Amino acid sequence: MPPTAAAGASGLAGQGAAGGAPQTGAAGASTTGTKSSADVCARWKGDRADVSEGMWSGDVASCNPGDMSASGRANALRVLNLYRWLADLPAVESDPAMDKQAQACALLQRANNSLSHAPPMTWTCYMQEGATAAGGCNISTGPAVSSVDGYMIDPGNDTTIGHRRWILSNSFGPTGIGSTDMHSCLMTSGKNKLARPWMAWPSPGVIPVQAMTSRWLRMGVDVTGWTVQSDKINLASAQVTVTSDGMTMPVTVQQLLPRYGSMYAISFKPMGWQSTAGKKYTVAVTGASEPIQYDVEFADCK
Repeated sequence: MPPTAAAGASGLAGQGAAGGAPQTGAAGASTTGTKSSADVCARWKGDRADVSEGMWSGDVASCNPGDMSASGRANALRVLNLYRWLADLPAVESDPAMDKQAQACALLQRANNSLSHAPPMTWTCYMQEGATAAGGCNISTGPAVSSVDGYMIDPGNDTTIGHRRWILSNSFGPTGIGSTDMHSCLMTSGKNKLARPWMAWPSPGVIPVQAMTSRWLRMGVDVTGWTVQSDKINLASAQVTVTSDGMTMPVTVQQLLPRYGSMYAISFKPMGWQSTAGKKYTVAVTGASEPIQYDVEFADCK
């Protein structure tokens, strides 16, 4: 069953304190312009060679959060950092204390077969740790690894695209990852202090066309929308022009609600066209407090 998810606005409760020795994820970002199609495809295929979820040791009947397999958590973290690498952002780390909080959050969602950032005390298996953590997590009806892909497509969140924006946020990290057999939580601690002027998805440079869809979802980024986000560039009046092979590619632009991983953000959806391997697209954002322009080139990384 395709995972669904719910994202919280920045400033939500539940962003627990880090503790213990961090687990490092994939290597940090490189300059986007230096990534060749061969490099991108090698990283894409290598980091996704194992996307197994592992096992969950907990149990709903006894309200035991248990834990997800170490291999499953490592796979989820690696896929998460793959997307950040593609977007020229540094890798984030998984913190054991935050993993525990996210695991409690995942049990709550699983025990009630529902999604909530503010689980009520009447919920089955209610525990304060999980309820507090839920306020600072991306939450999903799918297990942890597949949900990372779902967050980047972000269906059902047209007004925010909040999951994706958190993953590409200047403030995202360190993180905690918790998963059951069905539901999962990804902590968006907001403790990083990067200064990227803006981020986009798909991001500048070479992007695997496979990153625009998900094996679990019957839609892709072209349906939910490409995004540009910023903490400093006001996009409230922004317009977008996309060109390819000298032709204007029509898009519809939507302002997104503030403070979901970034202060400002817009989405734009292709009208009558789709992302195509071997094509380069030039995106120009005008009408913002600063203009933005970048190229995206899709590669087939089968």
